[in-house]
Amino acid sequence: MAETEVAVVVGVGPGLGGALARRFAKAGMKVAAAARRRERLAALADEIGGSTYACDATSEAEVERLFAAVEAELGAPSLVVYNASAFMRKSILETTAEEFERCWRVACLGGFLVGRAAARLMLARAPARGTILFTGATASLRGGALFHNLAVGKFGLRALAQSMAREFQAKGIHVAHVVIDGQIAGERPGYRREERGQDAVLEPDAIAEAYWQLHCQPRSAWTLELDLRPWVEKF
Repeated sequence: MAETEVAVVVGVGPGLGGALARRFAKAGMKVAAAARRRERLAALADEIGGSTYACDATSEAEVERLFAAVEAELGAPSLVVYNASAFMRKSILETTAEEFERCWRVACLGGFLVGRAAARLMLARAPARGTILFTGATASLRGGALFHNLAVGKFGLRALAQSMAREFQAKGIHVAHVVIDGQIAGERPGYRREERGQDAVLEPDAIAEAYWQLHCQPRSAWTLELDLRPWVEKF
């Protein structure tokens, strides 16, 4: 009987994180959804029958506890997604050191802690196998005015993904970085479909499908970086 795969999504909210959890559950995986505030995940857990965990991804101790709990309760993960991010749209002249560091810790340090914990468990399997995916953004490729708090962390996360892929790919671990080049449809002002137009925003479910396909790729043709954008987006 085939082993049921386990997926871990760190940074789950009502948008992409929730869509990822639903897609993986639809595929028959046991899903562990993690966020800073676990109570916000109750409805999602009921919907997909998944497990929820509280985790501050910038805390080494909390990340280690998360993966220990997932392994004990669900099994070793075969798919891990780091989807957490934080930024403040602000002038460099007005940004405090504390604000800058907080955004970097969420976007980059958290990715390192989660990626390292995932790789350790995947490499411990015989044979080693698994997929680690990092959510990037337009800011992963270029820093824009007033977006330094996002760009610095996302640049670092992209470099982390590249380094991890080159270290672990030959050992059986697929590491990929996904550039979300555009705005994801949501309920916040400026992100609603009716405001931007149906085709001007990325649909969370469509993005989640791309993540799932990355996990399904045969090892003879693995993707390191995938960029996604609406077909009307200029680039």
